[in-house]
Amino acid sequence: MSDPLKPVGIDVLLEQVRAGLDRVEAEDAFAAVERGEALLVDTRYAALRERDGLIPGALVVERNELEWRLDPTGSHRAPEATSHDLRFVLFCNEGYASSLAAESLRRLGLHRATDLIGGFQAWKSAGLPVTAADPES
Repeated sequence: MSDPLKPVGIDVLLEQVRAGLDRVEAEDAFAAVERGEALLVDTRYAALRERDGLIPGALVVERNELEWRLDPTGSHRAPEATSHDLRFVLFCNEGYASSLAAESLRRLGLHRATDLIGGFQAWKSAGLPVTAADPES
């Protein structure tokens, strides 16, 4: 058994976390959303959303609020967070922080939480729908 206090480094931790996730490619995430089988969650901070745009229909929950907003038993949950059985597909800018965030949600019992391989940039590169951010929001 490994020592939980022994430093592993972020690259090793990321590899360990990703080994436990059923990560998805952009096209597969798009198809799952279209079929109503998944909800995309944009964890990027506002400056990136304003710079690069938004994925239509994605729930925007910045990383620092994620667990509070997606825990279906939490007092601050988003209306969309109705069950531990939902399939949340998280994405950040390039697919690194979202892996760690998905693992955190799994610890809350959201056993189907995963992330988008390559993040928003992979989605955009695949030619999937992106809209300009609303400067008023």
